[in-house]
Amino acid sequence: MTTANKVTLIRMAMIPFFIYCALQGTIAMDIAAMTLFIVASCTDFIDGYIARHYNQITDFGKFVDPLADKLLVCAALMIFVQRGQMSSVMVFIILAREFIITSLRTVAMGKGRVMAAAWSGKVKTTIQIVGVVVLFLVAIFEAKNVEMPWETINSVTAWAMTLVTLYSGYDYMKRNWDIVAEGATSKK
Repeated sequence: MTTANKVTLIRMAMIPFFIYCALQGTIAMDIAAMTLFIVASCTDFIDGYIARHYNQITDFGKFVDPLADKLLVCAALMIFVQRGQMSSVMVFIILAREFIITSLRTVAMGKGRVMAAAWSGKVKTTIQIVGVVVLFLVAIFEAKNVEMPWETINSVTAWAMTLVTLYSGYDYMKRNWDIVAEGATSKK
């Protein structure tokens, strides 16, 4: 197993600990959860760098790396729904985009086509990571009774994550509409 894949598996192994900490509902555990999320998010950049720089790109890594990212972010989003920090509709939109684009990538691969990561996808990922950290900070500072417009910050963050994700999904679909159109008209 390559070093890059080991780093990805470490990220996946961190997810249950992240979830456990985030569900405890204390300031200390929110700080621990946020720290785990940040470290896990950083490993995404690390494994990608290692894979590209040391020629360790594998089919296993192509499958597991995006899966690890989606599991980590989805876990955080569902926790924020449970806490009332995000609307379930917003999270549904974000998850729907992930399922749609993953399915589109699968169909493209079946046709021998690689869907390169778009700029909008990279922005989406960055906004989601920053958004999750901001939502944890809102919860932490709110629990410490620090006076700020936390509800507004929370709402703006959740909307930013949702709208950027929606745009990214639109961008991918627009760029790859030929795959969808061809699949809708082809017969088996």
